[in-house]
Amino acid sequence: MKVSLIEKPGVLSLADRSEPQIMNPTDVKMKVKCVGICGSDMHILHGTNAFAVYPLVWGHEAVGEVLEVGSAVTKVKPGDHIAAEPIRYCGTCYACKKGRHNACHNLKVMGAHIDGAAQEYFVLPEENSFLIPSEIPYEHAVLIEPFTIGAQACLRGGVEAGDTVFIMGAGTIGLTILVNAKLLGAKVIISDIFDEKLDFARGLGADVCLNAKKQDVIEEVKNITDGYGANVVVDAVCTVSSFEQAIDAAGAAGRIVEMSFNTKPSEIAPVKLAAKELTVLGSRHQTNRFLPVIEYLKAGKLPVEDFVTRKYPLSEVNEAFHYADKHAALVRKIIVEME
Repeated sequence: MKVSLIEKPGVLSLADRSEPQIMNPTDVKMKVKCVGICGSDMHILHGTNAFAVYPLVWGHEAVGEVLEVGSAVTKVKPGDHIAAEPIRYCGTCYACKKGRHNACHNLKVMGAHIDGAAQEYFVLPEENSFLIPSEIPYEHAVLIEPFTIGAQACLRGGVEAGDTVFIMGAGTIGLTILVNAKLLGAKVIISDIFDEKLDFARGLGADVCLNAKKQDVIEEVKNITDGYGANVVVDAVCTVSSFEQAIDAAGAAGRIVEMSFNTKPSEIAPVKLAAKELTVLGSRHQTNRFLPVIEYLKAGKLPVEDFVTRKYPLSEVNEAFHYADKHAALVRKIIVEME
């Protein structure tokens, strides 16, 4: 079979490998139909992801058809359409026992720590296989995983109806957070430096869109909230300065959700946290968000079609990555279709 391989930073190639086989009673073998290119995949290609192990089959946003199942599998059957949950967890560490598998001490992620799904056939555990309606096109279903990231950020921030949520960054993940927050009944302010992204966010229901190059977003957030600040601030820009700005944008008793894996330290005076009694939370991948997001999708509540920017066959995977790299203001989701 063909696999798409990041051999080392800057080198993306197609390779031939043996087709994987079911080895365990709880294994599920799928024919991969679509894989989405995520920003983290771009970081791995550029050598800026600290977790990547090379050479690596990329891809953690994957959907496909079940071909074969192990003897103990009961949740899915051959012919079913499934979405793949990309995290592997031990189930025995402190985080797992607390129901937070995404923070597992022994966490492994497809396409980062272990080979991902950018291959024609893929074997995964039953517990990582989520049934999706066959009438939903694969190119739309591939957006399930990104939307679970947005759902997790809202969960971590405790977003509720009536909250004012300020999302810093209108990239793909920021937009999935926007959609999830609106579904929860929040008022959403979103910022970015590209008007094209803000126009798209406005079409998704953003209440206020701010251009961080043209406006003082902290002052604007305070003006919009009568000087109080946002109840929830989500940093999806993920720079040193954006984290510091998030602290300033939050109102008293607010929550800051940090999406970044930036290793550079920020300088924040502790008084800024104590005086407003702020809660700062990390958000990584997701836990138990696949089923709620699939229900949203089944109910027609996710504008997944609008997120699909371009599709490429596996043979043109280099062109797909190149387009995603060169059109940051336009790209929401590039999809690679397996041949």
